[in-house]
Amino acid sequence: QVQLVESGGGWVQPGGSLTLSCAASGLTFTSYVMKWYRQAPGKERELVAAISTGGTANSVPRFFIYRDNARKSAYLLMNSLKSDGAAGYYCSGETGIIKYWGQGTQVTVSS
Repeated sequence: QVQLVESGGGWVQPGGSLTLSCAASGLTFTSYVMKWYRQAPGKERELVAAISTGGTANSVPRFFIYRDNARKSAYLLMNSLKSDGAAGYYCSGETGIIKYWGQGTQVTVSS
């Protein structure tokens, strides 16, 4: 059974940093492109970062994605968070037409 489990969400002050984790199981992790999405209330889910199987990473400004294949995990480092960073954050693992989702972790940005 494939599982993606996010963790690390919580409350952070504006300007602060937070690192989210996504632990994968039940799949050949090295074969999957890993992505992070976020969804704020009333808005569509949007892609914020992606990392290829070879480690090529892309992300929105101030966010960094990386992966640890030995731990079958992907991470999202978010720096200088603003109020618009408050959202549910979801990781996905994709290969070909197969796509798995985690259950999400909530990030709150407020003073």
